[in-house]
Amino acid sequence: MPQPDHIVRVPLPGEDTLDSGLKKYFAKCMEALGLVPYVLKSYMGNQKKLSNFISFYNEIMLSEEGCNLTKLEREMIAVVVSSANHCYYCLVAHGQAVRQYSNDPQLGEMLAMNYRVAELDQRQRAMLDFAWKLTATPHDICEADRQGLRDAGFSGQDIFDICDVVGFFNYTNRMAHGLDMMPNPEYHAMNR
Repeated sequence: MPQPDHIVRVPLPGEDTLDSGLKKYFAKCMEALGLVPYVLKSYMGNQKKLSNFISFYNEIMLSEEGCNLTKLEREMIAVVVSSANHCYYCLVAHGQAVRQYSNDPQLGEMLAMNYRVAELDQRQRAMLDFAWKLTATPHDICEADRQGLRDAGFSGQDIFDICDVVGFFNYTNRMAHGLDMMPNPEYHAMNR
């Protein structure tokens, strides 16, 4: 059974209404990914927010300057946060990214269903335990949790970056839930 065929449950303008810079960005997405992620299309009604979202996402998830977390680690956090929040869009889209960066078709599903079953090193386990707790019970985070990250080899800047990724995906998960956002169907078959 296929997923519902809507992008979001609010009216969206056509791509022809985008300014030239955003049209070029969408064309880059088509060239690089073979699709324009539906999360980007969901922001077409407010081009300033779309531009800000693209910039923020690219800085948090793709930048290699000022962040010691690998792209795979950032995607692993995205999936674990989305698992805690039961976010269908992000589990599918970022589960695919985990498959891509890890070259492991099973890892994305393990992280989505129950990251604790995955055979992870101490660093990854500590990072994902922290991400889960910061998502599920943020008021319970304390110095012992940050110390656990330090003990696993994370610096103060790394801890900031982990919190940044966790915070970003808690935001995007809520947008996806609120709008009933669907992932691009193509993600399901990629990197299998």
